[in-house]
Amino acid sequence: MNNFNSANINKLCELLSENANFDTNLYDKFDVKRGLRNKDGTGVVAGITNICNVHGYLINEGDIEPIEGELIYRGYNIRDIVENVQKEDRFGFEEVVFLLLTGKLPNKETLKGFTEYIASRRELPANFVTDMILKSPSRNIMNKLGRSVLALYSYDEYCEHPSLINEMRIACDLIAKLPVIMTHAYQAKKSHYDNKSLVMHKLIKNQHVAETILSLMRLDRQFTKDEASLLDLMLMLHAEHGGGNNSAFTCRVLTSSGTDAYSTYAAAIGALKGPKHGGANIKVMQMLENFKENVKNWEDEGQVADHMRKILNKEENDGSGLIYGMGHAVYTLSDPRAVILKKKAFEMAEGKEIEAEFRLLNTIERLTPELFKEVKGSEKVMCANVDMYSGLVYKMLRIPEELYTPLFAISRIVGWSAHRIEEKLTGKRIIRPAYKAVASPKEYIPINER
Repeated sequence: MNNFNSANINKLCELLSENANFDTNLYDKFDVKRGLRNKDGTGVVAGITNICNVHGYLINEGDIEPIEGELIYRGYNIRDIVENVQKEDRFGFEEVVFLLLTGKLPNKETLKGFTEYIASRRELPANFVTDMILKSPSRNIMNKLGRSVLALYSYDEYCEHPSLINEMRIACDLIAKLPVIMTHAYQAKKSHYDNKSLVMHKLIKNQHVAETILSLMRLDRQFTKDEASLLDLMLMLHAEHGGGNNSAFTCRVLTSSGTDAYSTYAAAIGALKGPKHGGANIKVMQMLENFKENVKNWEDEGQVADHMRKILNKEENDGSGLIYGMGHAVYTLSDPRAVILKKKAFEMAEGKEIEAEFRLLNTIERLTPELFKEVKGSEKVMCANVDMYSGLVYKMLRIPEELYTPLFAISRIVGWSAHRIEEKLTGKRIIRPAYKAVASPKEYIPINER
């Protein structure tokens, strides 16, 4: 290690590889729940929540019994919420926000007042856009969201006040402000890194969240009611998914330590950024492009299946052997979010050029279980998850790929807020699981003898 410098940092990595690895069979020996999952695939119970139920299977005499998936917000089935919002031809995300934060459905007057309150909190602090976004643009909008949330701490006089009222105020403020931060961060990224013109619109008062996003994102500010309603549906479906998902659990872990709300939500954003979590829909879109480039006739199931076999054998796409958008940790026969989104998306895509891409994804979804069994010998019951169709829906809405995961965060901040507040009210203990140490004892060697 003589003459060590940053140019040969690989020496540190070589030493780490030689000295830090251990036999992964030790996980089985000590019955470690890797990923906090049991051997049968079920999750380790780490808490209790009254916020959301993600229901995808039954345990029948020790065996997992697949069922149609259900997503339940505060006791209300997401299908019922969506169906009623669509039947009444109105926006539903703000209603979902109110429900998840309070546990109660608002009446018409209360919902109107709450929607107006959220709209009134969108303005960012003076000079925030210049100092935090324009002066330090980021290629990755998720990183900019996390940094901006941390920065808002400095603008909040009551950032550390532990009261429930203060927690609810911060939650509502971030739900209101994140869409504005996201769209401004995207415009700054386009200008700085893509050599495009910088166009930053002013807020239009009393728009719903979905309308605000499309209005700030599009250069001409124009969008249809159907487009805003489809984006509103996406926000409703992504708002919450139980306390066990990676980012919600991250939120609860940080909350249990007693840290402030801004640090907690920034950490949750960092967790959601990962391609195994919120970034999965981008993987689906990249996979779809691989199909489009290599399958001549998308309507020929034989050609599609042949290419799927190559992907499963790690010969195509990214070499992972995965069909992205298929399978879920909890859902078995169906993911209710995917079912709802697919139906609405196909309705809007009918007769348009993008309909062919939706049909291609539908074919992939239908063929995956049987090809998994053929190629990998897997009998696992699997369904399409929401990521299978969400990326293509965003594409249909002319939303750039860089915003797919940030839009997820804009919606999921609602669930994170509910989980943080619930953890503060009911948790009361720091979350600290145990790790089994396997390093052997060593005798210290004086530096001159090494």
